[in-house]
Amino acid sequence: NNKGWGSTITISDETDAVLETGGGLMKAQSYFAQDDFFVVMNADILTNMPLREMIKAHQINKPLATLAVSNRSSSRCFLFDEYDQLLGWKNRATGELKGQIIALPEKTIQEKAFSGIHVISSDIFSKNSFSGKFSMVDLYLNLCSSNIIKAYDHTGYHLVDVGKPESIQEAEKIFS
Repeated sequence: NNKGWGSTITISDETDAVLETGGGLMKAQSYFAQDDFFVVMNADILTNMPLREMIKAHQINKPLATLAVSNRSSSRCFLFDEYDQLLGWKNRATGELKGQIIALPEKTIQEKAFSGIHVISSDIFSKNSFSGKFSMVDLYLNLCSSNIIKAYDHTGYHLVDVGKPESIQEAEKIFS
């Protein structure tokens, strides 16, 4: 009825293989490559985080990517230095570590839960060495030692993953 409110919707077909976020973005890169940056948000995330402020921070700092993160409970988290630069990843449940965590005092490493929202420079396409199915987490960890990947902390704003049925009632209470 509303003809998409002026938007264009294009579907990148992954019928043959689900490519995860990284592989899916690389397959659809022709839609994004002409822009300086683009926003990726998991479809099952609801938030009142100030997206315009996150985009503004990305434009000012000009990193390869800006990742929405917060101080909240999560079994997995990104690790950042005191300048909000990505260093690595940690599985809090198992202690598994990935990334460029070298000789930094533990007190300077900040653990932040990723919120599934990214502002990404189109330069990422030329820096990617992965193909097929892969996670953006793995790509970020591969690139963080030679590229700036920043945190955007939105602690204090609501974030609900409605991909879980039990979260729908929570989302209705918050966003109704």
